[in-house]
Amino acid sequence: MITTKENRLSPIKDEQYKQFERDGYLLIKKGCSSDLIDAFNGHIYDIRNQSEVPAWAACEESKKYSLRLFNPHKHDSFSRQLMKLPIIRGVLAQLMGKEANCVQSMYFYKEPGSPGQAAHQDYYYIKNDPMTMIAAWIAMEENIDIENGCLWVIPGTHKLGLLPHGAVKNLEEHESWTEETEGTDLSKQIPVEMEKGDILFFSELLIHSSNKNRSQNRWRRSYVCHYIREDSFVTQREDLRVKYPLY
Repeated sequence: MITTKENRLSPIKDEQYKQFERDGYLLIKKGCSSDLIDAFNGHIYDIRNQSEVPAWAACEESKKYSLRLFNPHKHDSFSRQLMKLPIIRGVLAQLMGKEANCVQSMYFYKEPGSPGQAAHQDYYYIKNDPMTMIAAWIAMEENIDIENGCLWVIPGTHKLGLLPHGAVKNLEEHESWTEETEGTDLSKQIPVEMEKGDILFFSELLIHSSNKNRSQNRWRRSYVCHYIREDSFVTQREDLRVKYPLY
């Protein structure tokens, strides 16, 4: 187990660092093992399959296996261990220049037919100072593609600063309770298709989205954690003020 800063992993090369700086995102192939993902998917299922679901994971009975699970890392040791994957810790430290702390986690189910999230920037929802936040998005299915609702990104938009956000326009495609960036040229977005165990790192200002899961029987499960540099702080969200170190 990695316990000190001195033996922290350094997984990415200079060209990958430069790509992240240029595009605002970086895809690491097979960063998490298939066995670990299978165990975690089963673990999350078991949490909500109990006769008495813990309060932090509770939801309507009909949505037990479809409604996303917010901040499992705050309550569940397995979720914290996945949050602390050595490769994630190492990549984030290289991109940020210092150790990272986790402030939010989400487990997405995204069953067939469920909507996606309209184009947005994460900083709009999680203000932090200084601005250092990076998400690590782990693919928890064999294939995450256009049909079952993969992420779409607009390379380089992390350099635009925070853009205005407004009401979601396409409610057939996207959730209604979030907001979307305004004045964005969506013709420039590209899909990020992923395989099981791939990890996508992306900037808090990168414009990204997902579409409806149009598959007949394929889910699009993912585990997403948001990290800030150890000397940064969340400024406007009391529920995300606690920081979780990765070592």
